[in-house]
Amino acid sequence: MRQLNKLESTIYIIGGIIMAAGAGLYAFLIIQPASCWLMLAGAVAFALMQSRQRYLGTQLSIRRLRRIMSLAGWGFILAGLFMVEDCHHFLRPLFSNSLGGYSSYVSIFHNNWVILLLISAIVEMYTTHRISYELRKESGNESN
Repeated sequence: MRQLNKLESTIYIIGGIIMAAGAGLYAFLIIQPASCWLMLAGAVAFALMQSRQRYLGTQLSIRRLRRIMSLAGWGFILAGLFMVEDCHHFLRPLFSNSLGGYSSYVSIFHNNWVILLLISAIVEMYTTHRISYELRKESGNESN
């Protein structure tokens, strides 16, 4: 697995912290107009630095898990975008032509960022643990 350099590791860690802080602040109704942007910026930094960490081996299960992990990164970014939309309502005029349109808008965007964030976090935790297990197993086979 290609390791991140110091700057990339710092951006990765800070992005994760900012993403978690933004989601927490937004969920507890603290400065929501700014915290949604914090969440989005942290998610973008986290996902970009995670994508820079490449697997250079040939084991198919690790490659598959890396692809699944990148989907979790996209899920974090999408959750951030939904959070921004939930706070600022940029797309509401596109849906507000009728009562049914507004109902569709609410059912699509209102607080659904929580579901995306939860699914992405679970997938991220699963793939992280499985990749570390597979890498340990792979390095154990090389030493024999």
